[in-house]
Amino acid sequence: MPNRCPDSALVRGYVGLGSNLGDRLGNLRHALLRLTGTPGVRVLRVSAVYETAPWGYPNQPAFLNAVAEIESALGPIQLVTALQAVERGIGRTATVRWGPRKIDLDLLLYGDFTAEHALSRRGLTVPHAAMHERAFVLAPLADLRPDYRGPGGETIAAILARLAPRQSVARLTESLIQSRPR
Repeated sequence: MPNRCPDSALVRGYVGLGSNLGDRLGNLRHALLRLTGTPGVRVLRVSAVYETAPWGYPNQPAFLNAVAEIESALGPIQLVTALQAVERGIGRTATVRWGPRKIDLDLLLYGDFTAEHALSRRGLTVPHAAMHERAFVLAPLADLRPDYRGPGGETIAAILARLAPRQSVARLTESLIQSRPR
């Protein structure tokens, strides 16, 4: 079970961010700031912010979602552990499955690495097990990886077009990266 990056190299990954409780945009910004301060993780780019209907458990507020492209010296398990520490630091508490949350961070992609069985008992499936069914993940991912192809080689644009009639996703003008005064 890898605890470090393959060949001790930096690995490019993608992390999904979501929030539907409290100051949703502030929660995403706080998570991004904490992620930026995580040893072994460098945030490279961040997608636009999207407002999305809840998925899986519909009786809850709408979510704000984004995706961060990162470079990491951490192995996949270490990275997920770091993401969980960020969530706890922001005040994520357990709720019903797919229920409301102050912050949610998911490792979506980790280089070319794939893990389904060996690491799934530790809470890790890469690529993220249900990302191809979730427009709230794929819309921001498309901002950063428009060339991404899902299972069977389907383009991200085709997957999103198929999901669009059932899943509401609206791109917002707000950004997670705040401009600094000069």
